[in-house]
Amino acid sequence: MTETAFEYSNLSGRPLAPLVRYGGLVLRGIHQVQQQVAPYAAAWEAGNRRALAEPDGPVWVAIGDSMTQGIGASAHDRGWVGQLAEQLPVPHRIVNLGFNGARVSDVLDRQLPALERLVGEHGVTPDLVTVMIGSNDLFSRRWRPQLLASAAEMLQRLPVGTVVANQPGGRALPARFNALIDAAVAERGLRLADFRDPRMRDWRGKIAADHFHPNDLGYAGMAEIMLESVR
Repeated sequence: MTETAFEYSNLSGRPLAPLVRYGGLVLRGIHQVQQQVAPYAAAWEAGNRRALAEPDGPVWVAIGDSMTQGIGASAHDRGWVGQLAEQLPVPHRIVNLGFNGARVSDVLDRQLPALERLVGEHGVTPDLVTVMIGSNDLFSRRWRPQLLASAAEMLQRLPVGTVVANQPGGRALPARFNALIDAAVAERGLRLADFRDPRMRDWRGKIAADHFHPNDLGYAGMAEIMLESVR
């Protein structure tokens, strides 16, 4: 691993979506959770630097959005990434590339290039790569039309063996998104974290104060699903 510093921001660099921005002005829960974004990003940036400074140990690169950052949890490392890390049989050095509001296009434009820099410029050989993305694309009418084409490109660019989480929803667009993932798992040697699992249906008591992100308990269930795919 080279000594050159790895420069990467865990902030989107974009303004908040209007719904989130205005919701935060009137709803305490939304404001409370949005206040986590900057400190959680800073915590992961510091963690990434520490992970890359360590001389040895397996490396896990996490690609995703606010859920990969742990937004909604009581601390940045109480999201599914932090909780899964505690359950891995061997401690991993985590390089978290997730950021709040990330879409599949951000994986293509920012996160996969960052992974490629880690490999090509910094001599990192990841032992584990995970991807959890797509919720923000599905949530916004603006981004839904591009989702399937972007996802198809992403799935072709991911390293063999990458663990890819699908979407729990069974409606038309989530189902088509999931079908792309299923095909890539079969054809390219990716691994599936299947959030269509019945355990993902009951979210009572598992949602953060913004009524959107998971809380610690919700993330624990997500970590359980992911663990079954990374073993």
